[in-house]
Formats: sequence, C-alpha cells, structure tokens
Amino acid sequence: MYKVGDSAEFTKVFSEEDVFLFAGITGDRNPMHTSKEFAAKTRFKERIAHGLLTAGTISAAIGMKLPGPGCLYLSQTLEFKVPVRLGDEITARVEIVEVISEKRLRMKTQCFNQDKVLVIDGEAIIVPPRQGGEAARTTKSKGEGGTE
Repeated sequence: MYKVGDSAEFTKVFSEEDVFLFAGITGDRNPMHTSKEFAAKTRFKERIAHGLLTAGTISAAIGMKLPGPGCLYLSQTLEFKVPVRLGDEITARVEIVEVISEKRLRMKTQCFNQDKVLVIDGEAIIVPPRQGGEAARTTKSKGEGGTE
C-alpha cells in the first residue's frame, strides 16, 4: 500500500536530439529551442529545452517508478523556475504527500538540475494501479522494457 513520504526519482540528460524530436512531435518549433542564432539574442544567450519536455521526466518517474506502470495521471500543476539548458542533467523527484483514497494519491513533483537547483515545482493527482488487478502489459522494444 502507498504511504505519505514514499518517493522515487528519474534522471535524464537533455540533448539537442531530444529537443528536436520533441519539436517535431509536438510542432513547437519555437526558435528559443531550435535556433542557436535566435537564442543567442535572448536573455538566456543559448537554446533551452522545452518546459513540457523537461516536465516529461515527472511523467516518467510517476509512470515507471511510483506508483508505476498502470497508474493514471489526473492532473498536474507546473511552475517553471529556471530554464533547462541542453546538456543539463535533470532529476525528477515525486513524493506522496497525501493518500486521498485507495484510488487517489496527491504527489509533490519537482525537477532539479545537476547543481541541485529547482527547475520545476508542482503537484499531481494520480490514480494508482489496481492492486492485483489490471496491470500494464509489458512489452519489449529495441532491447528495452516499456508499457502499452
């Protein structure tokens, strides 16, 4: 059973390829993320990762670690604190702050860069997977585990 204080982390380094793939998938080709020349003229002086790409690490921590495969996202708040630069190592940390019911968890969701600076702060409401019930079907793709 889940309890207040349970936590998990997921870490990823954001590459240029990640940014371009996200831009292609979502259609968000904002030159702040995709153009060195444009970004050089901004207050950040270089390209930064999309905020929602960075927030995806929270989804990975929730969906793959706590509560894990089979859970459902109901809501997420996000406050973007500082930009994520290409090459930054981001660690998403999720922690259960309230067990609302056996069907609802409230979680603190945060992302930190390699310098332990908070880059995203937020909160999520999650439906945990059914205990002993329907679990996500695990598949193998390119030698790695995944869920459908």
